[in-house]
Amino acid sequence: MEEHAVIVNILRFGFRDGTTDEDKEKVLAAMRRTGSLESVAFSAVGQDLRLPDDGYTHTYIAGVADLAALERYMHDPLHIGGDDVILPHIAKLSGLRMSDDPDPGVSARVAALHEEKVAMYPEWGRSLDTVEGRASADS
Repeated sequence: MEEHAVIVNILRFGFRDGTTDEDKEKVLAAMRRTGSLESVAFSAVGQDLRLPDDGYTHTYIAGVADLAALERYMHDPLHIGGDDVILPHIAKLSGLRMSDDPDPGVSARVAALHEEKVAMYPEWGRSLDTVEGRASADS
C-alpha cells in the first residue's frame, strides 16, 4: 500500500458587519480560486452548518498532499492576492489543521511555514491580526 500524508486546513469564518452580498460573493469566489490551485488536492467553501449564533456563517476547507504542497499553496501569488480580497471582509476566523501523517514533528513544521510567510509578507500578517479569533488560523 502506498504511503501518503495529507494536511487539511479548515477555516470557519463570519463576515464583518456591513459586508454587502456582492462583496461576500467576491470573497467566496476568491476562496474557490485559491482552492483550485495545483497544490490543492481538494477544497470546498460554503455555508457553515453549525450553530448560526456563534458568528461563523461559512467554512473553507482545503487539503494538500504534503508539506511541499502546503508551502506552494501558501506562497502562490493567487493565494496571496486572494487574501487581499478576503481578509478585509472577515470579522471572525477559527482555524483547524489536521494531518494523517503520524510524524509528531509535522505540526512544528507547519507552524514554521506560517511564521516564514508572516516574515516574508508582513502586511499579510498585519491583515490577519485584524481578524478576531485567528490565533490558530491562517489561510
